[in-house]
Amino acid sequence: MPEHVSAPAVIRRYTAADEDAAVDVWSRAGRAAHPFIPGEGGGERARKMREIYLVHAENWVAEADGRVVALLGLLDAEIGGLFVAPEAQGTGVGRRLVEHAAALHGSLALDVYEKNTGARSFYARMGFVEESRRVDEEYDEVMLRLTRPAPEDRG
Repeated sequence: MPEHVSAPAVIRRYTAADEDAAVDVWSRAGRAAHPFIPGEGGGERARKMREIYLVHAENWVAEADGRVVALLGLLDAEIGGLFVAPEAQGTGVGRRLVEHAAALHGSLALDVYEKNTGARSFYARMGFVEESRRVDEEYDEVMLRLTRPAPEDRG
């Protein structure tokens, strides 16, 4: 079991050398967040992560104590995924990655599973509001579309 994160995280661009560590973070965080998704964190979903999402998205990692502890995937101003290693959750690293995305792109949008209550609470604290909902056809799960205005437009 990985140790708790102690050093402040450094946010940097993802590189190909981060692939295994990023997939590990995604796998562990995804399984914890999406227990209702069959095969989450492995198999075909892991292949897609390696061959599609890590290749085509604008990816950022948070590194602490010399290891990757979080992954943020952006498609322009859309957060395609934010995954924080279980041992790094609650340390502020997810918040810092969202603020980094906002600094780059202004207003942000994302989709989150309705059943992922931890992520929904986090995004609500970060100023995201529900814009719409739909059913994810692949898993028959309700997805919420959340948006957050650019920092200068907030309050």
